[in-house]
This record gives sequence, C-alpha cells and structure tokens, in this order.
Amino acid sequence: MLTSFVDGIFCCFTGKSTNVVVPVESSEPTDGFEFVEVKPGRVLRVRHIIPDRPVVEEPGTGEGGTVSCKRKISVYRNGQLLIENVNEATHPELVRYQNGDSTVDMEVSNCESPVVGQATETPAGGQAAETKPAPQEQQQVHRRRRKPKRSIVIDCERKITCCKGTHPDVALFFIHGVGGSLDIWRSQLDFFSQLGYEVIAMDLAGHGASSAPRIPAAYTFYALAEDVRIIFKRYAKRRNILVGHSYGVSFCTFLAHEYPEQVHKLVMINGGGPTALEPSLCSVFNLPTCVLNFLSPCLTWSFLMAGFAHQGTREKKLLKENNAFNVSSFVLRSMMSGQYWPEGDEVYHAEITVPVLLVHGMYDKFVPVQEDQRMAEILLLGFLKVLDDGSHMVMMECPDVVNTLLHEFFLWQPATASKPKQEAAPTKTNTKSPEDTSRPKTAPKSPSKSQPDLLRPTTAPKTTNIATEAPAVADIKSKGKK
Repeated sequence: MLTSFVDGIFCCFTGKSTNVVVPVESSEPTDGFEFVEVKPGRVLRVRHIIPDRPVVEEPGTGEGGTVSCKRKISVYRNGQLLIENVNEATHPELVRYQNGDSTVDMEVSNCESPVVGQATETPAGGQAAETKPAPQEQQQVHRRRRKPKRSIVIDCERKITCCKGTHPDVALFFIHGVGGSLDIWRSQLDFFSQLGYEVIAMDLAGHGASSAPRIPAAYTFYALAEDVRIIFKRYAKRRNILVGHSYGVSFCTFLAHEYPEQVHKLVMINGGGPTALEPSLCSVFNLPTCVLNFLSPCLTWSFLMAGFAHQGTREKKLLKENNAFNVSSFVLRSMMSGQYWPEGDEVYHAEITVPVLLVHGMYDKFVPVQEDQRMAEILLLGFLKVLDDGSHMVMMECPDVVNTLLHEFFLWQPATASKPKQEAAPTKTNTKSPEDTSRPKTAPKSPSKSQPDLLRPTTAPKTTNIATEAPAVADIKSKGKK
C-alpha cells in the first residue's frame, strides 16, 4: 500500500501514470490461451478450450420446442412505452413505465382514442372525473391519444433446443465487466469444459493480459463492442450461449440483438436494468488519473467491501487470485467515462427474442434488485433468479450454485403442445389461455430447494415477494455499469 501511495505522489509531479497494464505472462499453463490481434497493435488474450468428447448425432433432428414471438412495441412522444404480446392479448394488459417522477398506466388494447362517456384520467385532486366530459375536455383527451412516435412489430418463431456438452455445434462465451478478467470465470470454465462444452473467455482491452492502449477512445462502448464482435465471429458455432457479468452484459445484449440466429440463449449476471448507458457526471472516476492512482488502494478496498457479501480471508484471496479489479487508473477512468450507448434502451431490450436467464445476488451494492426485475419484465423470455447468499461477484462467491443453475438453463427446452391429443377429444373445450402456447411450459430447475423458483414475469409489473432490500450503494458507485 505504501508503494501505491508513493507511485501516486510521483504521478502527481510527473503527470504520467505508473500503473500501465501490458500483456503479462500468465501464471497458468499456456495451453488453451491465445492472443488475438483484433486491430493493429490491439491484442486480446482469449482462453479457448476444446474438450475431448464422443461423436454424437446432430441435435438438429432431436427434440425441441418452438416458441411463437409476437409482440407490438409502441413508443409515444411523452416517453410512454407500451408492449402488447399479440398472441397473449385475451385481456387488456397494464404496462407501467416510469416517466420522470410520475408513473403512467395505460391499457394496451385501447391505444386509440377513448369512447365518449368512458371514465377519463384521475385529476391531481384525487376525485374521479365525470363520465361525460365537456367538449373541450374531449379534445384534450383526443390530443393525448395520438399515434405513437415509433412502433415495432415482432412476429417470428424460435426453436429452442437442449444444449449439451456433447453437441459439437454449441459454444459458450464468457464476458467480464469493468475491472475484471477472464480469471473471474475460472470455476465456470473448468466446470463446463469438464462437461464437454467448448468455452471461450476473453480479456477486454486494458484488462488481464490484453494490451492497454493509451488513448481514451480505445475504451468506449463501441470500440469494446467491436472487439467482442470480432472474437465472437472467430469462435462462434451454430448455437452459441453468451454469459455476461455486469458491464459485460451490455456486450452480450449487443451480440444477441445483432446475431439473433446464432445466439441461442443468454445469461445476465448482475447486469442491471434495460436503460441506455450514459456516463455519470458526478463520479469519483472523473477525477484526474494521477489522483486515482493515489487513491487506488482505497478503491480496491471499496470494491472488496461492495463486491462481496462477506469480507473475509476467502474473499480477499479470491480477489487476488482471480485478478479482479487489477487495472490501471487510466483504463478504469476511460472505461467508466466511455459507457455511452444510447441505443441500448428499453425498446432495444424488448426486441430480443432469445431466452434469457437473469442471476442476481441479493447483497449486490452496485446493482439494485429492482433493476433486474425491470429487465425481466421487459424481456419476452426472461427468467429471474435471486441468490440469497451472493453479491456482485456471485459467480466467485457461490460457484457451485451458479454452475448448476447455468447448466440447467442450458439443458432447458420448452415443451411442445401435442396436436393429436387435441384432435382426439373434440368435445372437450380448451379452457387454457393462449399464453400457454407462446410461453415455455417448463422453467429451469432450481439448484436447491432453499432458493426461490425462477420467475417468468409478464409484461405487467408485479409486486416483489423479496423481503430483503438491496443494501445501500457504495461510495464508488456511478451510473455506469461496473
């Protein structure tokens, strides 16, 4: 720690950073590690494991379920977002959208102008409006019910099959967040490679053993997303599963949106809500690089306190061995200020038709649980799992639980309704709602009985059953994702 303070003082006088990340020699065996030059002078370390597995038949002819993805997304000029699941619209749905300080509720099935004589919106005084408004009030209502600014219709069918390690056309991609490295996935890489999966993990620019350019433009979202795209196109198979943590979830979402046919499933671990990324103006990471160098021991200690549910010897050992939060102050500052992605809003996430598993640590002090709940409401095929014993680095704190949960999600496939049974009994009326034909009938199994089941929220928000609220945010938290 004393050396870090001395380096910080030296940096204040010289104006140069002494903590520069360069490709280093890995302490692990070199087998499975590759260095890929995505651009001239921009080299990323990639761990690629191809396990020995027996030859099996192509899974294309095996069992699988087909999910119908039909929904209409409308965006109005006042900021309202209306999502209508067309094949489920037996009753009007209520969609709640946070618009500034007020919450607006509207019926999806009644997007046109209301009929004269129906009840209008409740005034601020709390009393209900009259059933027959005046002509001027009718004109105001008609002005509110104008056409949406943007309307998107999704109509497709996805075939979701079981992804086993013996299938040669399946690949798993792991993407870390700010301050991490591919070493944080050590338990997951070992677990799934032993099961026969082909796994690919990468170090983002400036992290781990990847090269660290000395320009801030090298760490913007678009620059890092292009690196991830190149790695994905290099190692992608016919069916690919993306696993992202924190800021890495944004890159997984970007790939799932750009390559919907190749991305089969998606896992978001403490990724936050479906909001467009924008750097925070009031953040400790906006301080000069020399000051961040001087405060680097405090930042590392704060990350340990906020990133783990317990701060013991085991957590300190995990933080050191997995090379987490071991980046230069210049890279850390550039990463946080470069999180600008205006396209990644709620509409962008609502367009994703890939099955998504959301894993959230209850004691996460960086990402509140309400953000992941909102993400599950926006996604068409989203399953939310909250782990009571985990925090922001839940895959390092609870590796066995996370591995089991991910594996069951990889093996999950929706059940297909059998048509012969319906034809055999024509006299019986089918009382099931159309929702059963569009959503999976089975969800991934829970790894332990003590944990809550996976939730498949509808478009309408539900009251949370979680009694424990997420802890307060640490001092180093900013609006950007970690």
